[in-house]
Amino acid sequence: MTGLSKTLMIIGAIIFLIGFLMPFLHLGKLPGDIIIKKGNTTFYFPVVTCILLSIVLSLIFYVLGRFR
Repeated sequence: MTGLSKTLMIIGAIIFLIGFLMPFLHLGKLPGDIIIKKGNTTFYFPVVTCILLSIVLSLIFYVLGRFR
């Protein structure tokens, strides 16, 4: 198996796991996420969710980089 196909399979598996776990993790509704509701308009910015995803993805790519 070549390096590219192995990498694509790993990325696909990670995307599959994230998609499977999304309903159970309740990402986007963490304390610290900004929600502003005024009239018929809602502004939503998931600050804490972005930080958490950044940390998790950084750890995943760090571990994957160590095995190369």
